[in-house]
Order: sequence, then C-alpha cells, then structure tokens
Amino acid sequence: MKTALLIISILLIVIVILQSGKAESAAQIISGGSSDLFTKRKERGSELVISRITFLLGMAFFLICLISTFIS
Repeated sequence: MKTALLIISILLIVIVILQSGKAESAAQIISGGSSDLFTKRKERGSELVISRITFLLGMAFFLICLISTFIS
C-alpha cells in the first residue's frame, strides 16, 4: 500500500506541474491584473487529458488512503 501511495503521489506532483496554464492566470489575480480565470473555457486536447488524469490519480490516492486507514 505504501509503495502505491508513493508512486501515485509522485505522479500527482508531476501532472500538477504540467498544468501551468491555470497557475499563470491565478498569479494575475493576486497581482491585481485582469484575468480570465473564471470565464467559461472548455478544456480541449491534451489539457482535457491532463485534467482527467489528475482527477483519477487524486481519487486513487484518496481511496488508497481511506482503505489503508481501515486495514491498519
């Protein structure tokens, strides 16, 4: 279980780093620049794939943590 959590956490870190577009928009909010962060924007292509992989890895991490809590 611990090995699976380690692998998933490393993959989550890497996949979140790949999502740079949203982070740049969030930085503009803090600095006071005009931002399109909350506008309706559809994810397409690789952005959609990365978003879905992030969701699946996050859910896997959560479920493994939950299961390991009840086992030990």
